[in-house]
Amino acid sequence: MRRASTLAAASTSLSRAMLASSEHHHQYNRLFQAASLYATDAGSSRRWFSTSMRSMSPGGSPSAAKVFLSLGCLAASVAAGAGASSLLVEEEAYAKEPVSSDLVPKEVVLYQYEACPFCNKVKAFLDYYDVPYKVVEVNPLSKNEIKWSDYKKVPILIVDGEVLQDSSAIIDQMRNKISPASSTSVASSTSLLDDDDEEKKWRRWVDDHLVHMLSPNIYRNTSEALESFDYITSNGNFSFSEKYTVKYAGAAAMYFVSKKLKKKYKITDERAALYEAAETWVNALDGREFLGGTKPNLADLAVFGVLRPIRYLRAGKDMVEHTRIGEWYTRMEDLVGESSRIRT
Repeated sequence: MRRASTLAAASTSLSRAMLASSEHHHQYNRLFQAASLYATDAGSSRRWFSTSMRSMSPGGSPSAAKVFLSLGCLAASVAAGAGASSLLVEEEAYAKEPVSSDLVPKEVVLYQYEACPFCNKVKAFLDYYDVPYKVVEVNPLSKNEIKWSDYKKVPILIVDGEVLQDSSAIIDQMRNKISPASSTSVASSTSLLDDDDEEKKWRRWVDDHLVHMLSPNIYRNTSEALESFDYITSNGNFSFSEKYTVKYAGAAAMYFVSKKLKKKYKITDERAALYEAAETWVNALDGREFLGGTKPNLADLAVFGVLRPIRYLRAGKDMVEHTRIGEWYTRMEDLVGESSRIRT
């Protein structure tokens, strides 16, 4: 790891632009629902997008509104003593938490959108604990891959036949499965209770605040919108023809939608808001390597997970360059390590 190697040196690192399939009204509803899953687990975003897209459509045309609505929701949603003994201590502090082999699920399947921040929260957890999982990339237009489910959002995680839904709930249930002793033990120390409250507080902050800083930043101008849609279409489940339509039509739509998002979340300067969020997180660390102390807790994994899709886009690069979050993010990136995804 970069931290360990540094110490050693001291002592002796969305939518077939949804323009097709316009003949039947019920198809629009399905496109809208699919698209909204990229952005948030909360239903409020659907109501807001529905209203804002209608207001944006030329002349209030219902068909135009539906087209822009589908594009906007899909992308919006798309849219962490320098001698030998000291080195050993550092390596142990940065080691992943081992999971007993008898507690590792035999089969884990994640239904996802690659660019979805909530799906990336779940993947950060699975990768950190080295839980092997398969991925089914869901086409946000047809959603054929999850037609078997009444729940029409992602992520959906199937663990040895059990269906889990909603990113935060999935992570809670997975922690119970792979670490039942820690999840069921009764905390007898005030400090342990405080740590748990702190973790919950910052996990809520990720879902209620941090994720809303992403879309206004990655779509703030036409070049960044195109960069973001290039990532979305390159990693999503789109046909060859869908990729080009979604990339250019989606980028154009999201350039305007990002302005609506800024107003909704009372953002004056999107970059300043992103930098402020990053600094807020670093301040929460209060000098610790991780919020969890010497090892990440679920809040660390949540912040890292939602930032991972944007880290190497222009917005993410600017965030690391202009705030103090880079050191923490590098520690997380090194510690979480390679994906435990099973590629077939």
